Amino acid sequence: MSVLDLSKTPVHLGLGATVLPQPPHDGSMEWYQRYGAAHADDGAEGRLVAVHSFDADWATWEVHPNGEELVYIISGKMTLIQDIDGEHREVQMAAGEAAINPRGVWHTAKVVEPVTALFITAGEGTRNEVR
Repeated sequence: MSVLDLSKTPVHLGLGATVLPQPPHDGSMEWYQRYGAAHADDGAEGRLVAVHSFDADWATWEVHPNGEELVYIISGKMTLIQDIDGEHREVQMAAGEAAINPRGVWHTAKVVEPVTALFITAGEGTRNEVR
């Protein structure tokens, strides 16, 4: 058994209750494209589990059209912003708290203080737009 640092080595939760370590995350959109191609056969049931840290507001909006996303704050504080029916809903989050980004809901975040969060994402079909 080996220890994983989910901030560097995300894992894929796949069909058949598998857990598959991924190549090191390099922060690029190409990494996500390679990940999606590698696990396309799992469809909407596949999940990416990763830890990310932020010290600035997100530069993009994001949507997961084929599944929900769980966001759990490990440390710090952020405001999760969800666009629901054309209205922005702001969810204040701090360490130990979680929120769900519903399927098909565009979301972004403002960083209140440097934050580290765990994301469990149904990533198939994910899209991003500049904020």
